[in-house]
Amino acid sequence: MKQKIVIKVQMSCDKCRSKALALVAAAGGVDSVAIAGADRDQVVVVGEGVDSIHLTTALRRKVGPAHILQVGENKKEADKKPPAAHPLPDYYPWCYPPPPAQPAGFLCDPYGYTRTESSGCSIM
Repeated sequence: MKQKIVIKVQMSCDKCRSKALALVAAAGGVDSVAIAGADRDQVVVVGEGVDSIHLTTALRRKVGPAHILQVGENKKEADKKPPAAHPLPDYYPWCYPPPPAQPAGFLCDPYGYTRTESSGCSIM
């Protein structure tokens, strides 16, 4: 189950915002990260198995004061229906024909040289 976490972080400049986004995106289980809020001071994290307390602690250490506003199920993912699968045909219509059969006395060298079976004479 994917969860949505909203964390309010005190961010005063774009450098702080990019630092916070990079920090959260590097965490395990995060699918998407976004900036929200009227003052662009909220980080919205969507993922599966994301530890909200660990994220908040890391943001406090690296960026500034942070508070968890909301932790809940991602409504967008819950409302979506899985797409209908298209049945695959029994054959693949764009295939290459098989290679031509080799004659009985024809040997193929792996380096591209071809030779026929010799009659025992090595001069010719």
